[in-house]
Amino acid sequence: MKIIALMPVMCALSVASNLFAAQIIAHRGASHDAPENTIAAFKLGYAQKADADECDIYLTKDGKIVIMHDADTARTGGEKLVVKETDLAALRQVEIGKWGQWKDKGFSEKVPLLEEALALIPDGKKLFIEIKCGPEILPELERVLKAAGKKPAQTPIIGFNYETVRQAKAKMPELEVSWLVSSDSKTKVFPAVQEIVAKARVAKLDGLDLNFGFPIDKAFVETVKKAGLKLYTWTVDDPAVAKAEVEAGVDGITTNRPEWLRQQLSVAAP
Repeated sequence: MKIIALMPVMCALSVASNLFAAQIIAHRGASHDAPENTIAAFKLGYAQKADADECDIYLTKDGKIVIMHDADTARTGGEKLVVKETDLAALRQVEIGKWGQWKDKGFSEKVPLLEEALALIPDGKKLFIEIKCGPEILPELERVLKAAGKKPAQTPIIGFNYETVRQAKAKMPELEVSWLVSSDSKTKVFPAVQEIVAKARVAKLDGLDLNFGFPIDKAFVETVKKAGLKLYTWTVDDPAVAKAEVEAGVDGITTNRPEWLRQQLSVAAP
C-alpha cells in the first residue's frame, strides 16, 4: 500500500526532473533584455542562469572573427557596413543597440570579437558558436579557440551550411559540431528526420540543431538519438512548446528569454 501511495509522487518528481534535463541556451545572449550578440547580452545570459549563450560569427575583411547575426550592420547598427568587406577598426566604430527597441535604453555596445565572448564563459557553462559564413573562417576560428584555452566541451560549433560544419568537424574533431536545419525556404516543408540524420552521420557530426517547427515528439527524438546524435531546438519562447520538447527528450532548447523560460517550466512542473 505504501508503494502504491508513493507512485504518484515518484511520477511527479520524474516529470519535474525531466523538465530540467535539457540545457537552456540564450539565443544571441539574453536578447529579449539586451541588444543581441553584444557583451551585455552575453553577460546577462549567464546571469539569467542559462547553461549556455549562443552567438553568430563572421570573418572581417582583415581576417578577424566578429560576432554579428546579419551579413551587415544595418539592422543592429543603424548604418550598413558589410562585414566581409570591412576592417575590424571600422566595424568597431558602429554603435550597436541604440536603434529600434533599444533606442534610449542606455545601451552602448560595439561589435564584439569572438575572443571577448569566449573570455566571459563561466566554468561549467558553454558558448554555442554559429558559423554564418563559409569554411574560410575555420583556420582563424581554430586559432582563436586554442588561444582562448577553454575546454572543448565549452565551445560547441553549429551552422546551417552543411559543407562548412562537415569541414569544421574534420578540422576540429575534439569539438561538438551540430548541423542547423529548418524548413525549405521556398516550400516551407521540413525535411524528413531520417534524411537529415543520415547526412549528419556521413559528415561525422555530433548532433542536429533544429527549428522548433519540426514535429518533435518522443519518436522523433528516439530516431535522432539512436543514430548517436544529440538534438537541440531553436528558437523557443513558448513555454508549452518548450515543455513538450523537453519531455520528448531534447538535449537543449535555445530561447531569447532563458531565466523567464526556466521559471515557466518550473511552474509547469507538477
